[in-house]
Amino acid sequence: MTDPRQQRDERAGPNADDDVQASIGDDLLLPGGKVDPVAIQKAIEEAHARALDAGEDSADEQLPRVTLTLKRDLQTRLDKYLTSRITFMSRTQLQRLIESGGVTVNGRQAKPSTKLVLGDRVEVVVPPPPEKTIKPEEIALEVLFEDQHLIVLNKQPDIIVHPARSELSGTMINALAWHFAHVSGGGLSAVGEEFARPGVVHRLDRHTSGCIVFAKDDEAHWKLGRQFEKRRVDKRYLAIVQGRVEPEGQVIDLPIGPHPSREKGYREKQVVRHDDLGKPSVTICRVRERYGAQSPEHERAGGYSLVELELKTGRTHQIRVHLGYNGWPIVGDDMYGGKRLALADGSVIERQMLHAGLLAFEHPVSGEAMVFTAPLPVDMAAAIAHLRASGAESVHVEGTVPLSRFGL
Repeated sequence: MTDPRQQRDERAGPNADDDVQASIGDDLLLPGGKVDPVAIQKAIEEAHARALDAGEDSADEQLPRVTLTLKRDLQTRLDKYLTSRITFMSRTQLQRLIESGGVTVNGRQAKPSTKLVLGDRVEVVVPPPPEKTIKPEEIALEVLFEDQHLIVLNKQPDIIVHPARSELSGTMINALAWHFAHVSGGGLSAVGEEFARPGVVHRLDRHTSGCIVFAKDDEAHWKLGRQFEKRRVDKRYLAIVQGRVEPEGQVIDLPIGPHPSREKGYREKQVVRHDDLGKPSVTICRVRERYGAQSPEHERAGGYSLVELELKTGRTHQIRVHLGYNGWPIVGDDMYGGKRLALADGSVIERQMLHAGLLAFEHPVSGEAMVFTAPLPVDMAAAIAHLRASGAESVHVEGTVPLSRFGL
């Protein structure tokens, strides 16, 4: 009978630098030692099926784990090494996976720059490969602008931007595929297509509403992406937060990085970090209104504020982290300390009250200055009306956008 270790060595090839073992799935490797994306996807689907059969809500803990033990001293960076093994992920994606705690070296959290030497044991939690086939779905879209180069939408709450992990349908990309096939024609740029993110220039969190732009051709995509990278895009958000925000105008300059705990419930969280994992993050916060002056209930809660946020960087959960860290969590944002808000009509606000109200950039082809504003969603407008009824103080800070542009 053939030794399983010998079989693994044969699959990895005669010049393999490592000995490879997989935690689930019959065979996660291709010849040469590369991780097989088809086998990974199959293993994940089987793990989810087992979890459902057992009555569990999630199979996150059963994602495939691949262990690679170095048989010689490579003296190469961890991120560079993994690109040769997990070829369906880019180096940037692998760096994010490492930084988020999905990769350990000898049982310890590593850095992308960690140098690998003889005997190192690298364990990787391998995420599912992207689903490349986008299924058109008839989902309502609010189009603010569209031409042959780009489309700007007012994103509604509770929809994700692109397929990811188990969310392979019901996304804005699925909705756009249907829109182009049945309404306007054209399609999304091919940039990001290999990761099931065609046309995605930037993103909004699932429960955040407001302005978002998608590119319809490659030239527009790269040029728009360059504007975001160079911070030449004006992005303004409105948020209802707990507490009395002071001073009325301020710059929040705090580095953000992944939560140090990789336990379930913390993996998606970001925190303020003053170490090498914290990335520079800058938000300008301007108060628009304060509430609760005449309401004992709201006074006990510390009052509420409506703030306008201007992003100077685009880190994951940046606004939510910055506001929560300063003691002003966004209403409904339970991940960062926000509480639900009960309205007079008996309804309850349970999602984060964050809206991307304005997006301004230069048209990537014509060079024309483009400015788009999105009216507030119904629930956020209702929350503001409810808070105004308790007593509202209007605040004027230089550089803000008139609230009338957001339907207030």
